Amino acid sequence: MDRNFFLGLLLVLFIAVRSSASTFDDENPIRTVVSDAFRDFESSVLEVVGQSRRALAFARFAHRYGKRYETAEETKLRFGIFSENLKLIRSHNKKGLSYTLGVNEFADWTWEEFRKHRLGAAQNCSATTKGNHKLTDEVLPETKDWRETGIVSPVKNQGHCGSCWTFSTTGSLEAAYKQSFGKGISLSEQQLVDCAGAFNNFGCNGGLPSQAFEYIKYNGGLDTEEAYPYSGKDGECKFSSENVGVQVLDSVNITLGAEDELKHAVAFVRPVSVAFEVVSGFRLYKSGVYTSNKCGSSPMDVNHAVVAVGYGVENGISYWLIKNSWGADWGDNGYFKMEMGKNMCGVATCASYPIVA
Repeated sequence: MDRNFFLGLLLVLFIAVRSSASTFDDENPIRTVVSDAFRDFESSVLEVVGQSRRALAFARFAHRYGKRYETAEETKLRFGIFSENLKLIRSHNKKGLSYTLGVNEFADWTWEEFRKHRLGAAQNCSATTKGNHKLTDEVLPETKDWRETGIVSPVKNQGHCGSCWTFSTTGSLEAAYKQSFGKGISLSEQQLVDCAGAFNNFGCNGGLPSQAFEYIKYNGGLDTEEAYPYSGKDGECKFSSENVGVQVLDSVNITLGAEDELKHAVAFVRPVSVAFEVVSGFRLYKSGVYTSNKCGSSPMDVNHAVVAVGYGVENGISYWLIKNSWGADWGDNGYFKMEMGKNMCGVATCASYPIVA
């Protein structure tokens, strides 16, 4: 066969395949159904709230996050809240501060709703009045990110329950387990919600990792997520010693407010459970180094527990790198950065880490 003819035939076949693939993609009935469903949803929202750029942004937000409003009145209410939050986001971002805000799944919630469904009641961090972490003379690395070692477990989502303290607990335990035994594990937050009340924890109404570590230590262990799955609501204790995934031998507390101890622990030990005070604008955090003059650093102010997995410097500002429990779509892929050196929002007020077996 003539070589030029053969190459020409291949070119024709290639163009034909590309054309048919393009035609199939354009005429794909699944894509058409999805597009039509979105247009119908968008039209139904705009019919209620009116035609405007903000209304269109609201419709797209509602579709992206799977929002479903029962009545026209509720749709109008949520659009009003969304509009106010959008103003806040744009106003803040124009100031050129060290962090930015953005639209996320909480953009149609009021601060009161958010506080009710995502935060626990303020807790008394008595365990950290006298810390027992031992400092050494080792030179601290300039930056640290435990994610790079593979011991940090995936970001989880606490849902409509003030159980952040349980996710902070399992987050640091999962890292400790992977560090010690070389394999990943997912541990039960629900067991802590249901069973750790005798250690001054309150299920969906709040608690502290330091108290959760004590519960696990004296209870005989914490079940795996698979054996005791998360329901996101208070329930009856169903702990079984047959399903224990990890045991806590002891826990180490960082002295209240001592960021030097916290930095040393994060640098040389492993990720550390911490707590801080969330104030209104934080729920819309998107990126950068968070700082605030509205939050406090008193032990009685903290209302949200998380996991410090590293630290660094961004644009000349030192920060803590922190894993949250509001899903991977929130913030910077589920993480945020908190200014270091000022005990910002009480980040070093209730810090502790477990020793596992």
